[in-house]
Amino acid sequence: MIDKIVATVADALAGVKDGATVLIGGFGTSGIPAELIEGLIAQGAKELTVVNNNAGNGDTGLAALLKTGRVRKIICSFPRQVDSHVFDALYRSGKLELELVPQGNLAERMRAAGAGIGAFFCPTSYGTEIAKGKETREINGKHYVLEYPIHGDVALIKAEAGDRWGNLTYRMAARNFGPVMAMAAKQTIATVHEIKELGQLDPEAIVTPGIFVSKVLQVPRVATQAGGFKPPAGELKKAA
Repeated sequence: MIDKIVATVADALAGVKDGATVLIGGFGTSGIPAELIEGLIAQGAKELTVVNNNAGNGDTGLAALLKTGRVRKIICSFPRQVDSHVFDALYRSGKLELELVPQGNLAERMRAAGAGIGAFFCPTSYGTEIAKGKETREINGKHYVLEYPIHGDVALIKAEAGDRWGNLTYRMAARNFGPVMAMAAKQTIATVHEIKELGQLDPEAIVTPGIFVSKVLQVPRVATQAGGFKPPAGELKKAA
């Protein structure tokens, strides 16, 4: 019987090794697998390469992981924001390596890894510092830059619902990089808010098939800084 559901965060993250490349979902504060990031901090793996859309916000989540000093390199699109002080301090002191990748390229490089594509030409970044040292080619009168896939040892993603086979559905913007990261990693660990019985998920609504998922962990809903899940109006009045 295939059952990918695990009971604890520690069980989910067992086996993540030093030096691993970790793909972490999230777009701003939407779709961040916060429980798995906290678990990775507790787990203790070091010399990590982290791939994410940004470089953390404030002092929580990805920023908290960076603060431990166990991340060697970060590959992202938006490293600097108003509250990216943790990244700024580490980068300026030479304690963190940065590879800046345009957002579309970042997604496509992971998609290419999952699709088994060896490399691809993309026009984005041509003629900029980001393309410096990379192979370029003119195709049909347009200039392109050669980009290589980003493979992950493990992907940490957040989904809305899943079953014991690992099939996943997502909620709105929380979907973001989850599907391509799941395909690009050797091992994918997903948190979900709901565990469904086999057959309850509409096959047409499944975004990430279970073949790309290794472990599923159920977590409670928690409101995010950007709004995220909002409790019923009655509960909001009680909180007020």
